[in-house]
Amino acid sequence: MARPPASTGASPDTVELTTGPATPAEARDEARTFLSALAPLPSRESAENVLLVVSELVTNALRHAGGATALRLAADRRSLHISVRDPSPEPPHERVPDLRGYEGGFGWPLVRKLARSVAVTPSLDGGKNVCVALPR
Repeated sequence: MARPPASTGASPDTVELTTGPATPAEARDEARTFLSALAPLPSRESAENVLLVVSELVTNALRHAGGATALRLAADRRSLHISVRDPSPEPPHERVPDLRGYEGGFGWPLVRKLARSVAVTPSLDGGKNVCVALPR
């Protein structure tokens, strides 16, 4: 069940959850709600890419960084922006993909391939923000 977004005072094209999503499915639900409220709507491919990137970033935060502490979604005329904050200061890194399908290793390269830009910045709480911009 989607929670109401914490208002940031920003335009309706921005939503920020100051308590992070507990699961990738919850994050995808928030992203679907966000995308459906945009005007004009993003293309189907762009919307699917947002859902994939949100899922990968939140999964990585949960699996490798102690959880997702915030999710921020924003849009402008050209781009869709995703930011996931977590408590670990360690930046994401590529791993050798597990071709047997048990250990992953595909998500971070996929995020970087889909993204127009990727930035990893320290957050004030000692963790980091992973920020991705995708074509709208």
